[in-house]
Amino acid sequence: MKQAVWITIVALLILHQDFWWWDDGYLVFGFMPIGLFYQACISLAAAITWYLATIYSWPAELEGTEGGPQQ
Repeated sequence: MKQAVWITIVALLILHQDFWWWDDGYLVFGFMPIGLFYQACISLAAAITWYLATIYSWPAELEGTEGGPQQ
């Protein structure tokens, strides 16, 4: 599952470069430019990806430890 999270992160990094929407004047919901809507969707996808990364990729050895330095 860690590999799937990393692949999703790389895909989001590539999809974040949305040069194909720069010159499009289409409005989503009648008021939001398509480029801004696309970036909002990418932001939501990134939030979901980071949530899944904390669930599936969090190191097990950090569970149950205090936040202070190790002694």
